[in-house]
Amino acid sequence: MTKLIIFDFDGLIIDTEVPEYQSWREVYEIYGVELPLSTWIPIIGLGSEAFDPYAHLQSLLDFPVNRDEVRNVRAPRHKSLIDTQPVLPGVHDYITDAKSLGMALGVASSSSRKWVVGHLDRLGLAEHFDVIKCKDDVGSAKPDPASYLAVLNDLEISHEDAIALEDSVHGVQAARGAGIFCLAIPNPLTQGSDFSHASLKTESLKALSLRELLAVKESHAV
Repeated sequence: MTKLIIFDFDGLIIDTEVPEYQSWREVYEIYGVELPLSTWIPIIGLGSEAFDPYAHLQSLLDFPVNRDEVRNVRAPRHKSLIDTQPVLPGVHDYITDAKSLGMALGVASSSSRKWVVGHLDRLGLAEHFDVIKCKDDVGSAKPDPASYLAVLNDLEISHEDAIALEDSVHGVQAARGAGIFCLAIPNPLTQGSDFSHASLKTESLKALSLRELLAVKESHAV
């Protein structure tokens, strides 16, 4: 019986992935170089240590890059893009339905706790989650399953009684690595990725209700 729904954060609750890429792509364009999507997609869901966009930008130029100058240009643009992002379709419905069914709710993220909790507070969602585990809580980012295992451990719930919701390939790997049934909901940047390792895939949470998802999971368990 499913007792727990675990959400990823970036790209799943709100679309922070497109603003992150767009703000960096615009910075690269200022310097007359490109940041192709093919370079960005492989690092989605891995955490900030996986790719240093400052160092990569520097490698494309023959003059020094001042990180503070880049930061001063990108940071306000990044913030303005994220601040306009709504909670993604179906998220509120999943939270409401999970609560009505007596399920626990968790978050497992490769981002920092300050980032995740700050946005959840801003969106009025933090109070709905029983456990939030981030990269700095567990010491590693996805595809390491540590954040998922920490959520399960804190709530004393078996992996068999949980469902993970993920938008990235590395996130799905982390959830499956923890033995959790995982629904993949690709974001605009990851929709062309291979999600064959996910338990199930849908275009949005709005397209598949929680009750429908539970029915599919039950059929897989038979």
